[in-house]
Amino acid sequence: MHLNLSADEVLATTRSVRKRLDFDRPVEREILMECLDLALQAPTGSNRQGWQWVFVEDQAKKDALAAIYRTSFNLYRQMPRATYTGEDPRGQRMGAVIDSASYLSENFQRAPVLLVPCIEGRLDGDAGGTATSAGLWGSLLPAVWSFMLALRERGIGSAWTTLHLVGDGEREAAELLGIPHDRFTQAGLFPIAYTLGTDFKLASRLPAAEVSHWDTW
Repeated sequence: MHLNLSADEVLATTRSVRKRLDFDRPVEREILMECLDLALQAPTGSNRQGWQWVFVEDQAKKDALAAIYRTSFNLYRQMPRATYTGEDPRGQRMGAVIDSASYLSENFQRAPVLLVPCIEGRLDGDAGGTATSAGLWGSLLPAVWSFMLALRERGIGSAWTTLHLVGDGEREAAELLGIPHDRFTQAGLFPIAYTLGTDFKLASRLPAAEVSHWDTW
């Protein structure tokens, strides 16, 4: 099913979906591969295409990944929260964001499919600093976002999460899924499911004028 959204509509309404994931409807492999074929058209440094995509349908492995995520999420929930004043949209949405994130943490394993995108290379102890880090992530994250956009056009949602990477979580996930941890870096853990309804609105964001600079900061 295609929603026939314009490019602008896809860009403006692709949300991190948590409470509106349909945990009871299977997601077809062929549709995920269709979305991935589109995502692989994204730019990648030096055309290396060092990405690998680990889809997880096995329930025992989904349960284990959800447990890894939940351990880090429980620690995250205890951390001090940023504070915002006045009409700042970030402060106005804070309660709803925390509520939906908690819901996802409790139900992560129910998603029909989980995805762990990986990129060849490690940053542990790398002396290259910012340039190396930017190059590594710049060769994967555009493709991950393209994948999410392709999902959205097909009535499927996801959420970008990285908490399972905290502490020993990345290594534990690598061992669970057979990812060569010494050679590949995980970018996150993405629940994938059809959405309950397909009408998503623009999010509250700071105005572009408040975050843009011309010729100098």
